[in-house]
Amino acid sequence: MRTARLNLMPTTLAHLDAGLASPAALGQLLRVTVPASWPPGAYDRAAVEFFRKQLLAHPDAIGWFGWYAIRRSTPSEPAVLIGAAGYLGPPDPLGCVEVGYSIVPEFRAAGFATELLHALAARALQAPGVVRVIARTTPGNPASIKVLEHCGFKPAEADSEAGMLTYELPGACAIGAQPEDR
Repeated sequence: MRTARLNLMPTTLAHLDAGLASPAALGQLLRVTVPASWPPGAYDRAAVEFFRKQLLAHPDAIGWFGWYAIRRSTPSEPAVLIGAAGYLGPPDPLGCVEVGYSIVPEFRAAGFATELLHALAARALQAPGVVRVIARTTPGNPASIKVLEHCGFKPAEADSEAGMLTYELPGACAIGAQPEDR
């Protein structure tokens, strides 16, 4: 999947195994530069192990778990792994999908998180049966709240996870930016 500046790649078991081995192994497999600040935010070892466990249990669900955000190369810079995102799994029985995202510090505040979230939310809403996309953040993360609001997410009425804010994007609120291709 492509956006204006990013290549988005769904994670596979090979990617996750490489990432667990080392950032250098992941970069070699993806053929990109991996910043020294990798991994970003909440995309820690526990998250990688979660996605790995899910893919082992549901090998046909690639694309419903982790995604890598790769800033495409420019004439003066190589392709760089700038973030990770994903869904916590395929849609639940009510048609809800939860999405999360993290960008490495040196690429924050440049619109990449918004670009990434727009693409993943649009992809989810195009899937059969999906009627709602949610995302969670902490009250102390104004940058993430701003990204969610830029993407059309609204605060949800109730939150099941203490200390977290839940935002939702109902299917009726189709966002303007669509992935360039699938």
